[in-house]
Amino acid sequence: MKFIIAIEPGTASAAFGVVVPDLPGCFSAGDTLDEAVDQAREAVDLWCATVIEDGGDLPIPKTLAEHQANPDFAGWVWAVVEVPVERYFGPAEKLNITLPRLLLAKIDDYAKAHGATRSGFLAEAARAAMR
Repeated sequence: MKFIIAIEPGTASAAFGVVVPDLPGCFSAGDTLDEAVDQAREAVDLWCATVIEDGGDLPIPKTLAEHQANPDFAGWVWAVVEVPVERYFGPAEKLNITLPRLLLAKIDDYAKAHGATRSGFLAEAARAAMR
């Protein structure tokens, strides 16, 4: 999954700080920008593993524009990290569903345009609908 991160620029005496705004309390830091991003991936993985294993759900992510409007992050740099947290959801299962052809074509077009698969899009839509 992809996660938006906010990076507080470092200085000669302070590390780069990283916050994952969609995951409350998820933050990290690094002495270099690359280290900060790597540490952010590790923090996201641990945060998600803990929440999912405790029976919780991941929050619905906000858009980048929504996060950028937050004055707490003024002057911060934005990035997106990909962290394979899907492994915590349990093994995948195949299923057979029936959808109208035109709807299926629209789903496929939308998923492709957003860098997702049909299955990934349907899973995320289901999660969003059940929240």
